[in-house]
Amino acid sequence: MLVPHLHFNGFCEDAIQLYEKAFNTKVDSILFSKDISGDPDDSGIGHAEMHIHGQRVMMNDRFGNKGNQTDVSIQMVLIFSTKERLLESYGLIREGITIIDPLQKVFYSPLVTVFIDKFGIQWCFMVDENVEG
Repeated sequence: MLVPHLHFNGFCEDAIQLYEKAFNTKVDSILFSKDISGDPDDSGIGHAEMHIHGQRVMMNDRFGNKGNQTDVSIQMVLIFSTKERLLESYGLIREGITIIDPLQKVFYSPLVTVFIDKFGIQWCFMVDENVEG
């Protein structure tokens, strides 16, 4: 099993709220840093998990990409069954993104885009009409 673990450098709670809306999901579990360290002044999220399109994703406020640079070495690929579903999620997440490849039709998908969200996570949204969900 391969589980993506995303680091948000202080923006994990914001990312969870946005991803819950954009991907029509809810956080499965959340543990705050102060509950791990015992220090009431320790802010942020120490560990959280949610499922995005059936995939378990772990998140926290450690590390992260402060500059939202485009030279990231990991990409989250989210495959939608219809253009409409892709566009709905894209509409909710697009504020503050850096577009790498705009929405377009390519030989392997009727609609695909690659972008970096406002938290520095690189995403590829694509449609595969043979996929359920």
